Amino acid sequence: MSNNEAQKFPPEVWKLFDKYVHGAISRREFIDRAGACAVAGMSGAAILDALNPKFAEAQQIAPTDSRIKAEYVEIPAPGYGKLRGYLVKPASAKGKLPTVLVVHENRGLNPHIEDVARRVALENFIAFAPDALFPLGGYPGDEDKAREQFQKLDQAKTREDFIAAADYLKKLPQGTGKVGVTGFCYGGGVANFLATRVPDLAAAVPFYGTPPAPEEAGKIKAPLLLQFAETDERINAAWPASEAALKSAGVKYQAFVYPGTQHGFNNDTTPRYNKEAADLAWKRTIEFFKENLRAS
Repeated sequence: MSNNEAQKFPPEVWKLFDKYVHGAISRREFIDRAGACAVAGMSGAAILDALNPKFAEAQQIAPTDSRIKAEYVEIPAPGYGKLRGYLVKPASAKGKLPTVLVVHENRGLNPHIEDVARRVALENFIAFAPDALFPLGGYPGDEDKAREQFQKLDQAKTREDFIAAADYLKKLPQGTGKVGVTGFCYGGGVANFLATRVPDLAAAVPFYGTPPAPEEAGKIKAPLLLQFAETDERINAAWPASEAALKSAGVKYQAFVYPGTQHGFNNDTTPRYNKEAADLAWKRTIEFFKENLRAS
């Protein structure tokens, strides 16, 4: 099934899928309830297969691309003791470069997020994408298992480890000391969280992540570029109160809502991908990082 065909799924299927990927309903419940929707000739299992990511088909930059140098590194972290991540640099780098922390969705460091880190590196940044699942064995290669594992994490420890990842980038010898962060879904929430906890963070670009808690807005020093999907009730419901608090605190921010999009629209491995919106959001992201990470 092509992405265009999958976009024709009725709204109730998308709502069920959003509940499923965020752990509100089980795989079996999704299959049973989706199968009851009016989708011609498709069982619930076939619908789920169509909606699950196709990593190889969507890959933009091969791990062996000669324009980058990529490696896995382990760093000490206060939460779980050690954190593993994917560090990517442009092969032709001259001098020190700004750094960008790339935070995954609620499945750990899967091939899509590694590809995103490579895309960031090709824009002449050093990218680091940690795997929150590392303490539990790392991304398991299966999205369902990854979601199950993710629910077992102690989020207080995981958040401390992401703070450590930002500090690692700040002190990276090849870096300039300027650190930005972008994240998607769960990672968008982490990007907003880091803006409240890392005073010298230089920029944050959350994609459809839980907005900053209103009571935390006053702690934010970094400029924010917030990217929202139009159809994303769970995330968007929290935005008005958060935006009011950001304004009251004098935080520098921009927010964009992309018409006709679902939560996850930037993820080009799934049918929720919206190329036009994703291309524009990515262009804005890179420009924002260039403006805030490369400025003197």
